[in-house]
Amino acid sequence: MKTLLLTSAGLKVKEEILKILPKPAAQLKVAHIITASKGEKNRDYVEKDRKGLLEMGFNVENVDIEGKNEGELRAVLSDKDIIYVQGGNTFYLLKFSKESGFDKIVNELIEKGIIYIGVSAGSYIACPTIEMSNWKHQDRDVVGLNDLSALNLVPFLLSAHYRPENDEVIKAGIAQAKYPVRILTDEQAILVQDDNYKLVGEGSEIML
Repeated sequence: MKTLLLTSAGLKVKEEILKILPKPAAQLKVAHIITASKGEKNRDYVEKDRKGLLEMGFNVENVDIEGKNEGELRAVLSDKDIIYVQGGNTFYLLKFSKESGFDKIVNELIEKGIIYIGVSAGSYIACPTIEMSNWKHQDRDVVGLNDLSALNLVPFLLSAHYRPENDEVIKAGIAQAKYPVRILTDEQAILVQDDNYKLVGEGSEIML
C-alpha cells in the first residue's frame, strides 16, 4: 500500500506516525532528508527532530540530496523503510529534488511500500506545485526557481502552519489555485493511503 503522512510540523503528530508503522520503530530505518534546512539560517530544528526520531526508537541516517546523483541516492535509500523529508526552504528542496533525481526515486520507493513523511517543505514538494510557498511570504526563493511544478504525489496543495491572521492571504491563494487546497495546523497532517486522504491529528479541518 502507498502511504504518505504529510505533516505541518513533523513530530508534533508523533502519535500519528506511530500508528502507521508496519513494525516496531526499532526495526525500521529512516532516511532523514535534511536538504531544505540548508536554505535556512536557524537549523536547530533538524537536530531536534533527529533526536526525537532516535528517542522513538528509529535507526536514523541524515541524508543531504544536494550534490548527489540518482545512483548515489538509490544506494543510500534502498535499505530504508521511511523517508522523512525535513522542512526548511521549499524552493531549495525542490531544486535539488529535481537535480539529484530524488523526485523520480521517491515515487518508485513509495510504490514499493516505503513510507513518506513530509514536514512543511517536505509536504509541500509532494503536491503538484509549490505555489503556496509564496502565499504567506514564509519562504524565499533563494535559488531562482522558475518551474514550481513539484513531485505530484497527491492531487492537492497544502497550506501548513495555519494561523488565523493569514486567512485573507490564504483565501487569495486558494482563489488562484488550480488544485484543491488542504489547510493544516501544526497539530495536524494528511494521511494518504493509496487513493484515500484523511485529516489526522487534533481539531477539525480548517475550511476557508
